[in-house]
Amino acid sequence: MKRIFWFLVLICGFMPVVTAQAQRVYRSEFVTYDMREDARAAKRTDGVNFRTINPAFDSEKDGVKIYLQKFDVPASWNDYNAYLHLENVQSAYVLMLNGEVVAEVEDDRTPAEFMVSPWLRQGENVMVVALYKSGYADIQQQDAHPERKPFCGSYLMAQRKLHIFDFSAEIVPNETREYGILELDVIARNNFNYEETIAIGYDIYGPDGKLIDYTVRELTIPGRSQDTLRIRADIYHSYKYKWGGNRGQAPLYSLMLYVKRNGMIYEYIPFKRGFGRTEYADGKIIRFDEPVNLVRRRYSSAATPSVAESEIAGLKREGANLLVVDYPQPRWFYDLCDKLGMYVIDRANINAPKASLDRKVGGTPSNNPALCEEYIERVKAMYFRSRNHSCIVGFMLGGKAGNGYNMYKAYELLSSQESRRPIIYEAAEGEWNSDNVEFKAQN
Repeated sequence: MKRIFWFLVLICGFMPVVTAQAQRVYRSEFVTYDMREDARAAKRTDGVNFRTINPAFDSEKDGVKIYLQKFDVPASWNDYNAYLHLENVQSAYVLMLNGEVVAEVEDDRTPAEFMVSPWLRQGENVMVVALYKSGYADIQQQDAHPERKPFCGSYLMAQRKLHIFDFSAEIVPNETREYGILELDVIARNNFNYEETIAIGYDIYGPDGKLIDYTVRELTIPGRSQDTLRIRADIYHSYKYKWGGNRGQAPLYSLMLYVKRNGMIYEYIPFKRGFGRTEYADGKIIRFDEPVNLVRRRYSSAATPSVAESEIAGLKREGANLLVVDYPQPRWFYDLCDKLGMYVIDRANINAPKASLDRKVGGTPSNNPALCEEYIERVKAMYFRSRNHSCIVGFMLGGKAGNGYNMYKAYELLSSQESRRPIIYEAAEGEWNSDNVEFKAQN
């Protein structure tokens, strides 16, 4: 555990306290629904398998602010995995459930998700979030947070132990450039101790609202493991609905994943995807075999979706077609950019201009191996959340943070996951750990 561990015990007096750190979940950010109509409308309300998380301020001592929330867990959750999603915490924090330390998070800008079932119990549960001043403030020197309510967008979601854990989806041109191909990989996880068969279904509707394809396939998974179901389907007439390009078109296909068991569907996961593949070659971002003329603007989302949508639409009218954010944004920001046809380069929450030119070991934070785990965690959290969005055309390791061992490792990590889109670090100063993308204009 990090240094805040014993400090928190001393201040709060919560016992018992364990030293096991929760495994943070790195995956696409999605919410499940019980009914298809709710999934289509993105109407998610509190129910049997979903809880809104909104801890109330409880107390403050020696600079540590304590937020608390109580909630009930039904007996049926014994056959479920509970995932806790926290965002807009606005400070480094320690998460505790029922008197036990679950996790410590220094990155206060990137939404975080944890599988918290081991810490929950049937009946009433007590969640404590203790906010403290980050010990890594030097690597996240950005502007103030947007004026959002603390914990806005946070939730607790239960998925059956046999469930869809993650997915990767693209609609890409076929080799002859006559139509599109849906490339859908679904990662299914079995957290039971014995082998189980999961039936995974999907359907896809075109931008015109017409059903294109649907199917249900089975996958048998050994206990305590996961496997990937790979689906490939031809999507005809897709060139009528190209997403992106220099004109910024934004037609979206609607896809729905679901899990079926004993003839009943118990989990819907909706998402949208545009037709087209982003590739990087010779310093240019390529779509539909042609380089895109990129007009770049720096932008991080406003406090609300409605204000952000108005601002992004205004930037498009001014001629910008690429936004470079300062740190990972709320999921609704990427949804907006998908809808509006605005390209985005996502950026990890790493910004350390202080001593950025000091290249000795430990001089710049980026060349301090003791911080490598923190760097890797921030880059992974950025990448897996947004990689499925049509708007994402590249990934940035951070802002002005010098260069060194940690940034080398971060580049290697993303290169092992991402083979087509560029991985950019503008402070690399010509070193190997950055793909150099040409922009028409910058600010």
